[in-house]
Amino acid sequence: MRRLSGLSAIFLACVALSACGFGGGRDRAERPSRETTSSVVRPASPVPSTNIVAGDVQPAAPQEALAWAGPPPEPQAFMPAERAAGMPVPSERPIAMLAPDNPAIETAPQGGRARIYSHRFRDAKPINFGKRSPRKLAVHGVDVSRWQGDIDWVKLRTQGANFAYIKATDGGDHLDPMFKKNWRRAQAAGLKRGAYHFFYWCRTAGEQADWFIRNVPREPDALPPVIDVEWNGESSCKRRPSPERVREKMQVFMDKLERHYGQRPIIYTAPDFYRDNLKGAFPNHPFWLRSVAAHPSKVYPGRKWLFWQYSGSGLSHGVDGRIDLNVFNGGEEDWHNWVAARSS
Repeated sequence: MRRLSGLSAIFLACVALSACGFGGGRDRAERPSRETTSSVVRPASPVPSTNIVAGDVQPAAPQEALAWAGPPPEPQAFMPAERAAGMPVPSERPIAMLAPDNPAIETAPQGGRARIYSHRFRDAKPINFGKRSPRKLAVHGVDVSRWQGDIDWVKLRTQGANFAYIKATDGGDHLDPMFKKNWRRAQAAGLKRGAYHFFYWCRTAGEQADWFIRNVPREPDALPPVIDVEWNGESSCKRRPSPERVREKMQVFMDKLERHYGQRPIIYTAPDFYRDNLKGAFPNHPFWLRSVAAHPSKVYPGRKWLFWQYSGSGLSHGVDGRIDLNVFNGGEEDWHNWVAARSS
């Protein structure tokens, strides 16, 4: 091989130094809460970030006094123990997911009923539910959190999202950073929307209720609040209280919310948690049941339900990635009557 000239060596050295200078740093994003609901798979790309009031590590609380009283606790500073490197967000949706830029949204006249959009979702992991398919029910909707990123609510509604449950809080000090934006935009797009709270078993029920109340507006057109109770293996809280204690804590939380919002909260749960704690309990509360492989009547025998979460792998215009799909237990007239009763 020929020896490099002095000028060539200097040129190559400059190129190497330049590459090192531009490739040395990586953007870092604060690690979000591990409290997630249902079967949504976390996206590979980061979701929009914001200033979070408090961190994802929920400190263990002392033995709870069920008759919790006093002012709501002040949020703690967000001090995550680790940081994860960010990844680029795809600039475009796949061609198969494209929809018109301005789909027509029909709004109801003053005092009228909003249009029900028919089901147009797809599913990455479709299930044959047989004769009792959720497709045979009229009013479908979604539940979302920060993991869905920036949602085009108008497109999502035209795909069949007539209602949305939006994650608001978990534990006693974490606010989903997309909640306020999703709350406003879902309403602007004409969806009926409600908020849910992921219950954390290492915090008192009273302070969790106060945290939810502090962050979720009391609005006459909102759907009833939801308490999400399930076992989460990724949670920093490893406690699994006795069934009696579980139900006591839930009752304290739900009673506080019912007094504040004037609506009885809905209980969201999954099969294993229901089997361990809720079978036969709370007969006067509406239930929202997760059952992604069979009809709820097979998974929760004898339990009446209001909402059924039938998929955690839905695909829709307006959302990048997967989304939870749900359906209301009734026809269009039942839906309109139920919504009207909530608003009165």
